Amino acid sequence: MSFGQGGPSWGPGDSGTPDWAALAEASAARGRRKKWLMIGGGAVATAAVAAIVATAVITTGGGGKPGSGTNASELPGPADLPSESSVPQPSFSSVAPPPPPDPKDYIADAGKDKAPVTVDSFFPGKKLTMGDRVYAKGATNQTTSCAATTQGALGSVLTGNGCDQVIRATYRKDGVAVTVGLAVFGTEAEAKKTAQQAAGGIASLDGAGVPTFCRGGSVCRRTANSYGRYAYFTVGGFTSGKNVTKADKAVFAVGDDLTDFTFRQIRHRGEVQASAAAAAPTT
Repeated sequence: MSFGQGGPSWGPGDSGTPDWAALAEASAARGRRKKWLMIGGGAVATAAVAAIVATAVITTGGGGKPGSGTNASELPGPADLPSESSVPQPSFSSVAPPPPPDPKDYIADAGKDKAPVTVDSFFPGKKLTMGDRVYAKGATNQTTSCAATTQGALGSVLTGNGCDQVIRATYRKDGVAVTVGLAVFGTEAEAKKTAQQAAGGIASLDGAGVPTFCRGGSVCRRTANSYGRYAYFTVGGFTSGKNVTKADKAVFAVGDDLTDFTFRQIRHRGEVQASAAAAAPTT
């Protein structure tokens, strides 16, 4: 019995039983040949794809047209590239700017405090608003006769420390009136010394709808403070002439508001002059 090429065969005298060892060897040989053919075919395919990709990279340039690109060997070398940009670079000064002027310097000495000293520059308008509290402004006064604006020993204290002038303004609300007096000196030391030595007090200023108050021996509240070359004082009480006690919070509130407002006005004066000095061109 015989089969075609590659099949099993049995010779004469065979018992009719296949030679299983021979069959297994033939099958293994066929498997090895098939494996090598598959590996070889894959390698050939891979090499072909790589060749196509390499050709496309070399021959394809800008715009996607084959053959119109620039070969990598034609790119400029490092020596051909510009080493510096032609765009101007920013420059910075190594000199630190001077510190801003201190506003306190401009209200501490008459040599720098050049702004006009007037009633309106310190107590402008016809009323004063502090939070939800509104005070009507009464009479005002400005004089170089410092002692004439005082009661008791304060006049001699002002004169002795070199007072230049005094500005007064009165404010009123609900039967309470307070006069604030602003004494101007040449230096901060003179103003500070005056506030520390203060005795007696500033004289109340009536008029413009405010009757005489805090005169004739009635008890009133008095304060004394200083800031820069300015000393400022208040005297407050009832327009009815009633004596002030510690329980009369309304009198204290008006006096505190005027003291606070006067301080702010002095400080603002220094801030305005310092800002102007900072903005002025340097030579």
